[in-house]
Amino acid sequence: MVTAERKYPEVLVPAGDAERLKAALDFGADAVYLGGKQFTMRAAPANFSGEQLAEAVALAHSRGVRVYLTCNTLPRNPELHAFPAFLAEAQAAGVDAVIIADLGLLSMVRKYAPDMEIHMSTQTGIVNYATANMLYELGVRRVVLARELSLRDIAEIRRNIPEDMEIEAFVHGAMCVSFSGRCLLSAYLTGRDANRGACAQPCRWKYHLMEETRPGQFFPVEEDDSGTYIMNAKDLCMIDYIPELVEAGVSSLKIEGRAKSAYYVSVVANAYRAAVDAYREGKPLPQWVHDEVYHVSHRDYCTGFFFGHPKDCQRYEDNSYVRRSDVIGMVDACRDGMVYATQRNRFFAEDVIEILAPGQPPVEVALNGQLYNGDGEQIETANHAMMKMQFPCKTEFPAGSVIRKRVE
Repeated sequence: MVTAERKYPEVLVPAGDAERLKAALDFGADAVYLGGKQFTMRAAPANFSGEQLAEAVALAHSRGVRVYLTCNTLPRNPELHAFPAFLAEAQAAGVDAVIIADLGLLSMVRKYAPDMEIHMSTQTGIVNYATANMLYELGVRRVVLARELSLRDIAEIRRNIPEDMEIEAFVHGAMCVSFSGRCLLSAYLTGRDANRGACAQPCRWKYHLMEETRPGQFFPVEEDDSGTYIMNAKDLCMIDYIPELVEAGVSSLKIEGRAKSAYYVSVVANAYRAAVDAYREGKPLPQWVHDEVYHVSHRDYCTGFFFGHPKDCQRYEDNSYVRRSDVIGMVDACRDGMVYATQRNRFFAEDVIEILAPGQPPVEVALNGQLYNGDGEQIETANHAMMKMQFPCKTEFPAGSVIRKRVE
């Protein structure tokens, strides 16, 4: 069930830093989730200091976008004393909700920020309505369900929880082989604790077996002399199933990827925004929207547990990524029939490129040798990082539009 105030599902987009936040805002997010410098499950992205968080919230709110702050690690005793100050900083910044995984932190939010909206993280492992109802009694108003649930499971939870409790579910991005991300493998093998935001993703590594009395002799886990990626999960993609998700009762569609690029955020946010808009208007999913999610770097896609046991959701052959396009620039401005842009990757004056603007299918542009540097001098290639460039185009695009080149 979607809440009465919102007749269609929320598109919830990751924002690992200020650049990715801007991409999320430009390309159609209803809400963003981001981390501070502490208590976040993604230590790799830059995340946001207290001052940056306040600026991020102000910018998002000026665009009508909500901000959810991740406090979803499992903190140890020495860290707890810092949480009240961290929470006060979040309140001062004006965040709309905090995402919590730990019951102790939940109790501290209720004590130190009693008016703060609380979302319970997927790390909590919520798989039934009894847990959801217990959390509701503790003040939680949204549950981020475990990724191991089917649409039928979700629908049953929806039928048995309060009407004003929302359901959030991951619909796109990398999947963890362990249950709801509860994994010790990284901590054991590298000392980097996945439950404290520092996962080294050893589930993606290649493994062989070694028998104790035969040191140095490695045997493949499967009958393949190249070894096996026995724990390597495919990526999740539910772009084709927005109606089914809404029918099951999902009110927030969560895109994974705070550690991924601004290009990823732009393309995937744009696709799910367009998919939800098509659903809201009673239209079928446009083909270009379905195609867009293949233009970012990704592992093979699957539908996870949504339609039952994910029998085909592991990739044992390798850990390779696939993509159809590379980002080569960002539009700064358009005027007088020229596109002014900043380069991100090398490309050539004879290339055929694509420009992706928010809410629109990509537009193909043949440069036909007409590529110029920032001084208006004709060049054969844009090969300097972040160089200014320009080229003629009859179509105008807003600043922040993505310029890319197909790699197929």
